Amino acid sequence: MRVVHPTRPKLRLAPGQPVLELSDVAVSYGGIQALRGVSLSVGQGEVVALIGANGAGKTTTLKTVIGLLPLVRGAVRFAGQDLAGVSVEDRVSRGMSLVPEGRAIFPNLTVRENLELGAYLHRDRRAIAESLEDVVALFPRLGERMRQEGGTLSGGEQQMLAIGRALMARPEVLLLDEPSLGIAPVLVQQIFAAIGRVAAAGVTVVVVEQNTRVALAASRRAYVLKTGEIALSGESAVLALDPEIQRAYLGG
Repeated sequence: MRVVHPTRPKLRLAPGQPVLELSDVAVSYGGIQALRGVSLSVGQGEVVALIGANGAGKTTTLKTVIGLLPLVRGAVRFAGQDLAGVSVEDRVSRGMSLVPEGRAIFPNLTVRENLELGAYLHRDRRAIAESLEDVVALFPRLGERMRQEGGTLSGGEQQMLAIGRALMARPEVLLLDEPSLGIAPVLVQQIFAAIGRVAAAGVTVVVVEQNTRVALAASRRAYVLKTGEIALSGESAVLALDPEIQRAYLGG
């Protein structure tokens, strides 16, 4: 899988430098302090999970990274560059893509039209065609349904479409919000296998996931959020054995 669009140079990172870094991030909206000093980092090609109960701040973290919510304090850095004042569109053009909870596909557009919208920042038709081929290789079901309207797909197929649309932008960082929500287990397995292939190709993945067991199995590291703060962090395999994690999230 090609992971960097030909018109955008590859990221230049110093040894050990994270692709994405949040430092002491605080966010408030609706009179509620949603994030309270969140700090985390993600390396190139890593799959990092954000887990925690509903309302813990997981989705807020992703929205803050992509620029949908303003900071009260702290910093978000992409490849070492502070994103203060950088618009959502500019963050996408620099190499960030968000797949929102609920997928947000266009139900009256065909699968092909939905995918092509993901490449709206690019003008190279050959590169767009190559991106389309990559997405179909990742999700063959989409190739079988190119002329079908997005709203007629199953929930799992719509999630594949949403991820495929995000990948059409050739992201360096892919942000996924609840990719397993409302999807049959067999398709959840397929989707997370595809996410692993995307990361193996060099794309950095941050996934918010309510299914903690799936999230820890699919990621290398994880952060546990609780009421807007990082409560625990570490290797996913180690966290999966933590008695507190098992008791709170794994039914142990």
